[in-house]
Amino acid sequence: MKKISITKQVAVVGSYDVVVVGGGPAGVLAAIAAAREGAKVALVERFGFLGGMATAGLVMPLSVFTYKNQRVIGGIPYEFLERLEAMGGGYIERPLGNVAFDPELYKLCMQRMVLEAGIDLYMNSYLSGCTMGENGEVTSIIFENKNGTEALESKMFIDCTGDADLAAMAGVPMQEQNGEPLQPLSTYFVLADVDTSSPLLFEAMHHNKQGENCHCLPIREYLLEHAEELRIPEFGGPWFCTTLHEGCVGVNMTRTEGDACDNRDYTAAECRLREDVYRMAEILRNNFKEFENCYVAAVATQAGIRETRRIKGVHTMTADEYISGYQYEDSISRGAHPIDIHATKGNKQSIYFLEQAAYVPYRALIAEAFPNLLVAGRAISADRKAFASMRVQASCMGTGQAAGVAAAICAECGCGVKEVDVERLVKKLREIGAQI
Repeated sequence: MKKISITKQVAVVGSYDVVVVGGGPAGVLAAIAAAREGAKVALVERFGFLGGMATAGLVMPLSVFTYKNQRVIGGIPYEFLERLEAMGGGYIERPLGNVAFDPELYKLCMQRMVLEAGIDLYMNSYLSGCTMGENGEVTSIIFENKNGTEALESKMFIDCTGDADLAAMAGVPMQEQNGEPLQPLSTYFVLADVDTSSPLLFEAMHHNKQGENCHCLPIREYLLEHAEELRIPEFGGPWFCTTLHEGCVGVNMTRTEGDACDNRDYTAAECRLREDVYRMAEILRNNFKEFENCYVAAVATQAGIRETRRIKGVHTMTADEYISGYQYEDSISRGAHPIDIHATKGNKQSIYFLEQAAYVPYRALIAEAFPNLLVAGRAISADRKAFASMRVQASCMGTGQAAGVAAAICAECGCGVKEVDVERLVKKLREIGAQI
């Protein structure tokens, strides 16, 4: 492959205690948590809005905050839910604690909380590189926007990109895939002019039953039975979710294989999925009375990503630890979603419901020899089965909150991520409401 060399001067436009890359559920919570601990914080986000997979991907509902009548994710994440609900943009399904939401109000609520915390926000900015010091520390991040190429310096960095982009650029080792295919990509969409009052859809749109897969079984069985004659593309579920607006329903059913960390592969997958969105809408419209007048009102800005990179951390959470509810000395968050692995090809899904909520160790957020870098969200250090539960939004918010507090402590004390006072970290997380 032919290569060219580029040399240019890059303006350092800010210097911070903590820089968070990625404004999704993990990144927003990390930034707020760090700022509330007194750190000077910047948040860099590639879109012009916050929310990540919840808003760019229309991934609904936001799950899961409660397990067997006990809250497992608390603190700032739950404050966000309560504020969103007060705005009319969220509905907390009880007792399970899944949250239906309006994606536009989700964006606004996160934006308000970020700006209220005094965080400097760099939106429409795409991470393109980083610089490294002699001791393995990240010294700056480089990103692109309409101002050109810019850089931020910081004492601490938190990678909340979901795909471990900053960690990969810094050279952090990643978990091996061991020949297993990545979980499929899905493009969510919203249908309008749907009869959301029908018993079938009303039941399917509310995800509030403990220990049940909330897919719409009657529609799934019909689609499987008539897949060949209706020329149905590969699909999952389907799962439907209320958007809190009468006649509108969020739909999760498209799926295709693809590596979201490979530009060409991801581009081709997104093109296939966009075609499938309209094909699926047509199939629903022509075969189910609830959808007979429906139309596509919104398509996710990007295809939903279930699985890409995960760091190889100081400790890798295993499925055995996760399923057994093992409580680490450095537990900083929890997870309660089922272990949920979607088949890359075909319509199958492997799902295992936990007996008790799991714990997440601080050591899964850090890697050896990278003293000022933390990772939160779905790229933390976990084996494939533990990850298949931890990848959902509530769990990402919990690890984001923990990473933000840890980064603020490190910035204040001048210590590396491995030297942080874990007892102080855990105490502070409990004080702000983390259920650990």
